[in-house]
Amino acid sequence: MQVQEAPGVGSGFADIDWSTPWFTQFAARGERWQQAALQSHAALLAEMNADALAMRQRTGRSQRLAFIAQDDLPPGAAYEAHIASTGCVPTRHNLHDFFNGSMWFAFPRIKAALNARQSAAIDVLGVGPTRGGVRDTLTLFDENALLFACADPALSAALRGFDWQTLLVAQRDAWGARCEVRCFGHALLEKLIAPFKACTGHAWIVDVPSEYFEWGAATRDAWLDESVSTALLGTEALTSRMFAPLPVLGIPGWWPENEAPAFYEDASVFRAGRRTR
Repeated sequence: MQVQEAPGVGSGFADIDWSTPWFTQFAARGERWQQAALQSHAALLAEMNADALAMRQRTGRSQRLAFIAQDDLPPGAAYEAHIASTGCVPTRHNLHDFFNGSMWFAFPRIKAALNARQSAAIDVLGVGPTRGGVRDTLTLFDENALLFACADPALSAALRGFDWQTLLVAQRDAWGARCEVRCFGHALLEKLIAPFKACTGHAWIVDVPSEYFEWGAATRDAWLDESVSTALLGTEALTSRMFAPLPVLGIPGWWPENEAPAFYEDASVFRAGRRTR
């Protein structure tokens, strides 16, 4: 059924297809939020805050999570510092902030860790014209990360080495059995409203035990949330080199056209990358 947007409502909310692999993991809560967003900004904030109250979520400095209108952010206040000190997440009536809010519930520990690291960096360096290397990496994670959960070192090596034929063609049967992906970056999710072949996420590789793939989805997500948040808090020298690019529509089972091996022959998308260096 096509969802209709009310006149004057921010565009895009009706375009979310919850059946797609990148959105379906958030559908249970997302469909409810979507209906609120189609009503008004106030209705969306009320729904988000009701969930935050019920779930007792916390931000980077253990403040109770809440969502406020962007206009309620005090003049001159830094976004991440405000969240850390008050628990209040400034939220606009758009898809970008809708998906950002979703991540506070899908992976609350990761979001809190990102906020803690960002606010700590602001405490030290202030808010300048550039974020610096660590804050840039944290922002890249927040905006564009994929969580690549993998129990097979050979597959992780293939991803790091841009060996697309091994990872996505020869070892297709490994997906769901020895590796899988969760979307995290809210800007990436926004782009996937209208997916295109070159849409690429920054994969954060998570080594998981083999029994991981025997667990239910909720247990897997909780394990990823704990593991990745611990890594983000415990790794001092975060750099963008810690990610591996992964074209989202190339993930086996995520796009009908990638059933044909020829899909991966497009060198403008599935690039040789650092293997040539």
